[in-house]
Amino acid sequence: MVSSSATSVPSGAPAQFKRELKLLDATMIVMGSMIGSGIFIVSADIARTMGSAGWLLAVWLVSGLMTVMATLSYGEMASMFPQAGGQYVYLREAYSPLIGFLYGWTLFLVIQTGSIAAVGVAFAKFPSLGEGNILFEVGGLKVSAAQVLAIVSIALLTWVNTRGIREGKLIQDSFTFTKTAALLGLILLGIFVARNSQAIAANFGNFWNTSAAHFPSASPAAALGGIMLLAAFGTASVGSLFACDAWNGVTFTAEETVNPRRTVAKSLALGAGAVVVLYLLANLAYILVLPVAGSPDAPDVIGRGIQYATNDRVGTAAASMIFGGAAAAIMAVCIMISTFGCNNGMIFTGARVYFAMANDRLFFKKTGKLNRNAVPGVALVVQGIWACVLCLSGKYGDLLDYVIFATLLFYILTIAGIFILRRKRPDVERPYKAFGYPLIPALYILAAAAICVDLLIFTPKPAWIGLGIVLLGVPVYYAWKMMGTATSRPPLTPP
Repeated sequence: MVSSSATSVPSGAPAQFKRELKLLDATMIVMGSMIGSGIFIVSADIARTMGSAGWLLAVWLVSGLMTVMATLSYGEMASMFPQAGGQYVYLREAYSPLIGFLYGWTLFLVIQTGSIAAVGVAFAKFPSLGEGNILFEVGGLKVSAAQVLAIVSIALLTWVNTRGIREGKLIQDSFTFTKTAALLGLILLGIFVARNSQAIAANFGNFWNTSAAHFPSASPAAALGGIMLLAAFGTASVGSLFACDAWNGVTFTAEETVNPRRTVAKSLALGAGAVVVLYLLANLAYILVLPVAGSPDAPDVIGRGIQYATNDRVGTAAASMIFGGAAAAIMAVCIMISTFGCNNGMIFTGARVYFAMANDRLFFKKTGKLNRNAVPGVALVVQGIWACVLCLSGKYGDLLDYVIFATLLFYILTIAGIFILRRKRPDVERPYKAFGYPLIPALYILAAAAICVDLLIFTPKPAWIGLGIVLLGVPVYYAWKMMGTATSRPPLTPP
């Protein structure tokens, strides 16, 4: 067996990872990494784009189904190659070291670190610090209180995770339980206590009517239809797909998981399935409490509706119908808990990819070593530093616009890899096989490809920039090889 953890280690450090993640821990990683601030914010943009309750729910439903289909397919790869690095390993084995590197490169440059930065700033915004509260300026670089708090939170979580896997999973389990309970509480109160007859009449009386839609390429006075409806649907899905993302992080931790061949696949299905149900119920609660259509100039929460909730904070607007004036403070606490736990999951898992890359000599050598606590400490620190730089740059919001295209592209390639590996490596044991193969994997590939095409046509700038970031990794890969640091390796033989 060739294992990604077979590497030289510092004196006194362990030679391999500790297997301490059980099914519950792995499921909490999936759920905790997925649930951030998106579910409390994204619905405003979807409502503006689509203009009706029916299409709002449909966008979340399709995004949820795509996510579940992807997790059901990834389970096969996880059972074949239970190594640190997860998706990076799957792409390397299905295609080539170059394709694996392009994924790891993009993950480090924007996907994981950009998400960590954005979630960190989202965490910092809710104590009302705000990005406009400038603390100091250096050479034209303005540093806000929100950015400083975001950096402090990232540094703290990075340090905790360097202390060992037990510390990381303790934070993940406790924060995921807490925020899941809080989200469930909001859902139950919205559905059974705070239902608003005015909102219900407006939303269900015009359930599929898109006349309130504000899709840039369509006439604002006309309802969406035909190709424009499909285009708006694809564009609106960006936010919900991003809110459903980060579920794949658990695959990065396979070498620290008990019985990873089965546990990782189960945690993917259980965790993503549970979050998708919670997201759908949360949006049901929103449309029972608030009208979808609204005006940005309206003086109250009902008048602004979901479309124009203040600062897009739909969760806070819905909570105000339940808790009144205390809603802002209650939701601030809930979202800080949610984003803190979300960032812990991404920080915890992401470093394992750079560890695996380093052992293929495709990343900085020291990131491929475990510290005395049996975790990739240097990889965690490098990841944390770059995420903090992105926090200071103020470009994390732009990065997230670029990320979803690149993310979908790699999901398509990974799931297509199942078809390739069934032909190339039929001998490899598969304790779990992709559910519904070949139909469900093929449906996911078609749906994700359609959204990518939609983004290239209707939001070309971020989509092309996202593709450009990926392709920029090609010369970097060959430069690494020319410097004599990259290495070829035989196909991985699973244990």
